Amino acid sequence: MPASPPGDERRKRRLALAGGSLGNLVEWYDWFVYASFAIYFADSFFPGDNPTTQLMNTAGIFAVGFLMRPVGGWILGRAADRHGRKSALTLTVTMMSVAALLIAVAPTYGQAGYFGALVLLLARLLQGMSIGGEYAASATYLTEASARNRRGLGSSFQYVSMTCGQLLGLGILITLQHTLTTSQLESWGWRIPFLVGALFAVVVFWLRRRLQETDAFKEETSAAGDEAHDDSTRGTLKALWQYRRQAGLVMALTLGGTVAYYTYTTYLTKYLVGSAGMEKTTATLVSFTALTLFAVLQPFAGMLSDRIGRRPLLITFAVGCTVGTYPIMTALGSASSYWSALGLSLLALVVVTGYTSINAAVKAELFPTRVRALGVALPYAIANALFGGTAEYVALWFKNSGHEKMFFWYVSGCALISLVTYVLMPDTRDAALSCAEAEDDGERGRERPAAAPAEAAR
Repeated sequence: MPASPPGDERRKRRLALAGGSLGNLVEWYDWFVYASFAIYFADSFFPGDNPTTQLMNTAGIFAVGFLMRPVGGWILGRAADRHGRKSALTLTVTMMSVAALLIAVAPTYGQAGYFGALVLLLARLLQGMSIGGEYAASATYLTEASARNRRGLGSSFQYVSMTCGQLLGLGILITLQHTLTTSQLESWGWRIPFLVGALFAVVVFWLRRRLQETDAFKEETSAAGDEAHDDSTRGTLKALWQYRRQAGLVMALTLGGTVAYYTYTTYLTKYLVGSAGMEKTTATLVSFTALTLFAVLQPFAGMLSDRIGRRPLLITFAVGCTVGTYPIMTALGSASSYWSALGLSLLALVVVTGYTSINAAVKAELFPTRVRALGVALPYAIANALFGGTAEYVALWFKNSGHEKMFFWYVSGCALISLVTYVLMPDTRDAALSCAEAEDDGERGRERPAAAPAEAAR
């Protein structure tokens, strides 16, 4: 088959990047807007006089959503490996739209007792399942759709879009804070972002229906007719078991990154309000500004990894998080101004960038095409369910028990475990993700990397 002209190939990659990123943005907007608006709707579903207890209840439902991520990672990761990245991406955004609509219309405790909390719980479970598949499908799609020497850059847009989704939610929050009174926000204004999310998801559904499948997946499916190629195990747990070491690596390298990310993003606003005593509007503005600059950093770090490798950035993150979490969080707890809180937040997020900018590429580069989406999805989702989704709840539990600073050591300990993993694992930058890349290695006389594609396992 003749190769596409260079101009057409670049245009195709740009469209794939835009399509995958915009869909990911809306997915994560719907996911994070729950955490952003929890300070306003917590008492609508959980009555009581203790604000911390109310936030713990909403944080508990936030964490329960993570329990469905392994289920979603398994089901949708399998779908992405067997039926294509495009079909899985379309399905995830459909599920997210339904979940956002459920939250938007959920009755309050005053209207239906704890039935409203049940609706909230069911919606979060559906969102958890959706996002469990979304991470793997988008990570795999963005990595496979990028040029080999720009995979770090391409995959960095996953966290650009994730962060922009959170920024969109915070932007709507800031707008509503300046146009509605606090009582209006707590009464009905908090429903607005969920309605907006449901509408956005419909637009993205239309967009994702028009995406092209990646060359790596098309190459894999075209080989299904080869008698020497066993297609029956593609995307199955049996196939993943052959790469259990890589799956273990995904869990270990995710541990420190996911705890740090959720600490300095979703939990940051609550920490500044509850511990530093900041006004809600000021804390929200700190988060918004810090996350904007954080999003801008991602592509630069991704490009750097394409030049020097993935491990140096991962190791820098883990060292910084291990030794820096306690002093940064302690200083944030006594921050008295917008600028001091912003500076400390930025320092933390610069460190976290070493993980967020490239983790999607690293995970995708560890697996062959026939099990890549499932290999990224399931172990990542398990690590997130155990550690990322519970980070906020653990933080609030320590605070409620009077030992808030123990949480800082918890974050550092998780980062230390990941540091050991980064030091011992191979660099994945030069991994071949398809036969074409492997053949290119052969032509150049280069040895195929340890993270070889599925073709090497046939």
